[in-house]
Amino acid sequence: MTIRTLLILGHPNPASFNAALADAYAEAAQQAGRELRRLDLHALRFDPILHAAYRGEQALEADLQAAQTAMLWAQEIVWIYPVWWGGLPALLKGFLDRVLLPGFAYKFHPGHLRWDRLLKGRTTRIIVTQDTPGWYDRLAYGRPAWRQMKHTVLAFCGLKLLSSTLYAPVVSSTPALRERWLADVRRLAKL
Repeated sequence: MTIRTLLILGHPNPASFNAALADAYAEAAQQAGRELRRLDLHALRFDPILHAAYRGEQALEADLQAAQTAMLWAQEIVWIYPVWWGGLPALLKGFLDRVLLPGFAYKFHPGHLRWDRLLKGRTTRIIVTQDTPGWYDRLAYGRPAWRQMKHTVLAFCGLKLLSSTLYAPVVSSTPALRERWLADVRRLAKL
């Protein structure tokens, strides 16, 4: 059975190492027989600001409507993005704010603390880069970006995390190490 995979690149620069990781993942996934759709957030046209918070209507741009359609189509969603200042890049955060809306990604029950996870049944993978060494991020900071994405975004909406992969520190990585990371991403795409 073919797996329907949605690849989301959350880096604002199309010439970034994150884009190279996304290219490697996409190529290997297609070679493995996956049906792949890809969203490069830097190429989408949308306002990343949720102006009325969740108290008002803000029409979704065509690219965000297409993103929601792709998420519903997907069996697996793969996120590739950098960690900056211990968190998600503004472009990715704005995308999440605008796309993962009540009624699409989750639904609260009035008067209760429960909610329905409307994206349940899908799996997800996180592929992240950062300049901070992974051991330092874990021990000194407690992995805030990973915890945010895993618990308060993905699990909240019902997505089951299959794997989380960190490549760090990018700032001091050699070309040989980056090639090993690209090979690792190709391997992940075939799992």
